Amino acid sequence: MGTITRGFANKILGNGEIDATGLTGNIPASNVDNTSVTNITSLPASFEVIESTASDPSPAATGTVWYNSTTATVKYQSVTTSAWASGGNLGTPRHALGGAGTQTSALAFGGFIPPNTAATEEYDGTSWTSGGSMSTARNTLGGTGTQTAGLGFGGYGITSTEEYNGTSWTAGGNLGTAREAMGSAGTQTSALAFGGSGPTASTEEYDGTSWTSGGNLGTARSALAGCGTQTSALAFGGNPVPTNGNKTEEYDGSSWTSGGNLGTARAYLIGAGTQTSALAFGGAAPANTGATELYNGTSWTADTSMSTARQQIAGANAGPSSSTAAFGGYTTASVANTEEFTGATPVTKTVTAS
Repeated sequence: MGTITRGFANKILGNGEIDATGLTGNIPASNVDNTSVTNITSLPASFEVIESTASDPSPAATGTVWYNSTTATVKYQSVTTSAWASGGNLGTPRHALGGAGTQTSALAFGGFIPPNTAATEEYDGTSWTSGGSMSTARNTLGGTGTQTAGLGFGGYGITSTEEYNGTSWTAGGNLGTAREAMGSAGTQTSALAFGGSGPTASTEEYDGTSWTSGGNLGTARSALAGCGTQTSALAFGGNPVPTNGNKTEEYDGSSWTSGGNLGTARAYLIGAGTQTSALAFGGAAPANTGATELYNGTSWTADTSMSTARQQIAGANAGPSSSTAAFGGYTTASVANTEEFTGATPVTKTVTAS
């Protein structure tokens, strides 16, 4: 920074007179902050300015505005709106079924048409095709894993577990306790089953061969949902509504601790995602609901509701909270429709003249 010249009085004598020598001259260097403007890295929030940059910043916080000098455009960071969209219908309408996989590679199995069914269907993001049937027809079962490494277990009065390899089901280890309407999480070789009919608070852990006891839920309940992994799982909702229907618990592989309550108390819902980024959707509250909520590891916030309010649905629970699918379920009868969820995502927009 160059020399700053002053042209004002800077010295008043004791008798009130102005010292004429202070009318002109240079401000001492010791009084000048010699920091270059190019080195300024932050400004007060009240100081409004548009940054000029040769390229778009990455990442950019939502609401940030900047001028891209290379393209000579003013841009800003925004987010898209989350939405549910229609997908392909199941070949067989059913509710109280099991689900696994991702939005573009999902698995639906078992359930109640009526009667109970063992039918399996595979989804490619557009349509469902038949897969290998389960050995045991069942409803209100647990499900987790992927389309080529799925796991189905339990159901009304059933302890058996079945493993899917993308073509056919084979027998796995039996649950220690027969249960239905339970929460589930994990993978084919590292799964969790918790809660369920009774209601019960017990948890079981699967290692790909056998089930062993885990830590009990803090609140016994059935018709709850779950997501995550065996060592970082989430349990939420469940019967009875509303007493247990809004409760959330987090599992660390040994014990459950309380999390933030759901905004909409409900049972027979489904979930997807992880312990710190989960999605809860559908269920009975006690009427059928399409309510959708997003969990950030601390609290739930309302998101875009499903088009079809329903309960006893299945979902692509191996996918992230920002990209999942809901299929089947019950309205006044079993339904076949599929809905696909796309979460809000960051997007850079260019300011244009109107």
